Amino acid sequence: MASSLIIGQYVPEESVVHKLDPRTKIVMIFAFVIFVFFANNGWSYLWLTAFSIGAALSTKIKLRYIARGLKPVWFLIVFTFLLHLFVTREGDVLFDIIGFPIYTGALIQGVQISMRFFLLILVTSMLTLTTTPIEITDAIETLLHPLKKVKFPVHELALMMSISLRFIPTLMQETEKISKAQASRGVDFRTGPLKERIQAVVPLLVPLFVSAFKRAEELAMAMEARGYKGGEGRSKLRELEVRARDYLAVVVFILMIVGLFLLRDM
Repeated sequence: MASSLIIGQYVPEESVVHKLDPRTKIVMIFAFVIFVFFANNGWSYLWLTAFSIGAALSTKIKLRYIARGLKPVWFLIVFTFLLHLFVTREGDVLFDIIGFPIYTGALIQGVQISMRFFLLILVTSMLTLTTTPIEITDAIETLLHPLKKVKFPVHELALMMSISLRFIPTLMQETEKISKAQASRGVDFRTGPLKERIQAVVPLLVPLFVSAFKRAEELAMAMEARGYKGGEGRSKLRELEVRARDYLAVVVFILMIVGLFLLRDM
C-alpha cells in the first residue's frame, strides 16, 4: 500500500539529481529555504517556481506522482491563503465576500505565503525522493563533523534524523491501514459532531502508537544484533565524493539566485 505522502520516501531513478553528492543537495536545499523568502513580486515567484519544477523534472520522477504526494499539504496551503485573505487588512478594498472585505494587500500576501509554502514543501521533498536514508545520514554527519570537537553527538543526531525521515511514510501507511480497518468496523472519522469525531480518533491512535513502539523496538534489537555501538570507529561502504556534476549544479543554483535578485528589482 503506497503512502499518499511523499516526504520521507525514496524513489530510485537514474537521474542527475540522484547522482549528486547528498551534501550538495542538502546545502542547496537549505540555501533555497533561505532565499525563497527574498522573493517579493510575481516575477521572482515565477522564477523560483520554474526552477523548482525544472529540478523536479530533472529527477525523472513523474510530476503526477509528486503532485499526488503533495495532496495532504494542499489543505494547509489553501487554508493559509484563506487565512491571510480574510484576516489581513492592508491596501484597498477589492470586493466583499458575505460581508467580509477583501483587501489588495491580503490577496498579495496570501498568494506570496502560499507560494512560499508550496515551494518549500516541493523542494525539500526532492531531498528524500532522490537520496537514500544512508546517504542523508552520511551527509549530515560529514557536514556537522566540526561539532565533534566539542563532543557533540553528530553521528547519533544524523542517525535519528535519518530514521525519522524513513519512518514518516511507514507510519503514514500504518495510519491508512488502521483507518481503513476501523472504517470497515463502522467507525466514522468524517461526520458527526466534533466531540464524536475526536473520540473516533482514539481507536486509531492507540494501535498506531503500539505499532510505532513495536517497530522502534525491533529496529533497536536489529541494530544491537548487528553490533551497532554508535559512530565511534565506524567505517563507510561508500565514501562521499564531490564530482564535476556537483560543481555544475552549484553554478546553476548560483545563477538562479542571481536571477532572483535581478527580478526583485523589476
